[in-house]
Amino acid sequence: MNLRDRYDAATAAIEAPFAVVDLAAFRANAAGLVRRAAGKPIRVASKSVRCRPLLEDVLAMDGFAGVMAFTLPEALWLAAEGVSDDILVAYPTTDRTAIAALAADPAAARTVTLMVDCPEHLDLIESAAGDRDIRVCIDVDASYRPLAGRVRIGALRSPLRTPAQVRAFAEQILKRPSLHLAGLMAYESQIAGVGDVPPGRPARGRVIRTMQQRSRLELARRRAAIVRTVSELTELEFVNGGGTGSVEKTAAERAVTEVAAGSGLYQPHLFDQYSNFSGRPAALFALPVVRRPAPGVATCLGGGYLASGPADAVRLPQPYLPTGLVYDPNEGAGEVQTPLLGRSADLLAIGDRVWFRHTKAGELCERFDTLHLIEDDKVVGTVPTYRGEGRTFL
Repeated sequence: MNLRDRYDAATAAIEAPFAVVDLAAFRANAAGLVRRAAGKPIRVASKSVRCRPLLEDVLAMDGFAGVMAFTLPEALWLAAEGVSDDILVAYPTTDRTAIAALAADPAAARTVTLMVDCPEHLDLIESAAGDRDIRVCIDVDASYRPLAGRVRIGALRSPLRTPAQVRAFAEQILKRPSLHLAGLMAYESQIAGVGDVPPGRPARGRVIRTMQQRSRLELARRRAAIVRTVSELTELEFVNGGGTGSVEKTAAERAVTEVAAGSGLYQPHLFDQYSNFSGRPAALFALPVVRRPAPGVATCLGGGYLASGPADAVRLPQPYLPTGLVYDPNEGAGEVQTPLLGRSADLLAIGDRVWFRHTKAGELCERFDTLHLIEDDKVVGTVPTYRGEGRTFL
């Protein structure tokens, strides 16, 4: 039985649209991440999973430890549910109510670490938490800045870049008795989040690989120097780095104690463009064919599930099964309908399904309340997404 037939058979009783996770692919992807991490623990990026039962499944596997949460309310919820006793909030928070709730809950305060990169963050945390002890982590700029800094490649995150800047900020934290400096984080998005084999663009791929190699060497030296200088002031519990696209490269750095990953569990199509690893598509969604307006055209219901980021064709979901379908350039992925073109369209009848892959991982779960878990040719369970549990965390 081919993949499409297996998915169709497993979900025959479910009305489309719906989303699924192929458990065999999910577990294979998890095992691949662990192999690439080469013994260093993987902190699971929850924003890329957005499903509490699947987070719990991953954390029960050898090689995974801790959660990297999106927001503090999410971290508080995961802590209260017992999902993990080690949760790092990946982005700074200005949610005073959530900070006060963290400070008022000793168990949560031992579990959750907040991200900081400026004195204003420290002031806000102290004003909301009072004199309660709060764990914090310093976010370090990991972008690549060639040509004497005139060019910046990488995410616009922390203003802290040099060992001297990070040390000075660490000294400020250590002067505040209610704050405990637990770790450092540096996310190299230009390596972890940029594929180096863009389809049909070999010259661009060569440029990306050169940039990533130079960036990796620069960051490894700088990150090691930062860890050394901060370690002279206090003992760090963890140094976090990387993402799905750079697991083995980041894990190879001595200064790094753990890596982060999440997207590689679902393997959305954005992560097909890497030369150093390949994963199996695990998270999919199905749309029903509701029209056949012309030969070579099959129209699906809805489908405009665009991913975040710069507005380009890469942000569109990818028609996956049956193969050979492409978007109508005048309609693309639509709010109410999505016409698909190609020879495979003539094999589709009204009521058939087209299977899609989202561009990014967890964003798919913002569209669906549940994920149907497929094992072989059967649905073996249905689990709620964050949305299905009424948790948006925006």
